[in-house]
Amino acid sequence: MGLDEEFRPKSLSSDEDPRNGSGESPASGGGRNREADFHGQKRSNETHASTTDPEARLYRKGPGKEAKLCFMGHALMENRNGLVVDACLTEANGHAERIAALHMIEPRADRPRAITLGADKAYDAEDFVNELRSMNATPHVAQNANGRSSAIDGRTTRHTGYAVSQRIRKRIEEAFGWIKTVAGQERTKFRGRERVGWAFTFAAAAYNLARLPKLLEASA
Repeated sequence: MGLDEEFRPKSLSSDEDPRNGSGESPASGGGRNREADFHGQKRSNETHASTTDPEARLYRKGPGKEAKLCFMGHALMENRNGLVVDACLTEANGHAERIAALHMIEPRADRPRAITLGADKAYDAEDFVNELRSMNATPHVAQNANGRSSAIDGRTTRHTGYAVSQRIRKRIEEAFGWIKTVAGQERTKFRGRERVGWAFTFAAAAYNLARLPKLLEASA
C-alpha cells in the first residue's frame, strides 16, 4: 500500500537530534517553499516522518529495493475457491506479516480437525511455526534454508498436502494484483491507517465479488 508522501525530519525537543530539523542541509530562500539539498542524508523511521500521514512508515520489501512510505495489507485466502476470507492493514515493519497471520487464523483454528496454513519463506520463523501448531493449525510454510535452519522439517514436508499448499498458496498473488491495479490500492489516495485499512478491506471484498461469476459458471 504505497503512498505519495513528503518525508521530513521529525520534530523533537533535543537540539542535537536530527529529527528536530537541525540535521537538514542549509537551505536557500525562505518560507515553506525554500530549496534544500538533502543529497547523501540518510532517511529512517526513527529520524523522519511523513508530513501528511505520520502513521505511514518507510519499508523496503527486499534487498536492493527502494524503501517507500506505506502500510502493509494482509489477506487470508481459502484454498478451494481462492476467495479472500479475511483482510487487515497494519503498520509496515518486519514483524507485521506474521502477527497479522496469527490474528487472522486464530478464530478459524478452533475446530476438531487441524487446518493448514500455506505461506511463503517470510513466515519461516520458529516462534510463528510453534504458535500455529499450538492453535492446531499445520504450518505449510515454504522453507527458508538460506544460511539458516528452517523451522519446517520432515514432519511437515513429507506429506503430499504440503506440496499442494505450496502450489495453491501462490494464488493469493492474484488477489493482491487485482487489489493493487484494478482497485487502485497500489498508491492509495487515503491517509491514516483507519481509512487506508477500510479501503483495502473494501477492495478485498470487491475482488471476491468479481470472482463469483466465474465460480458460478464453473460449478454450473
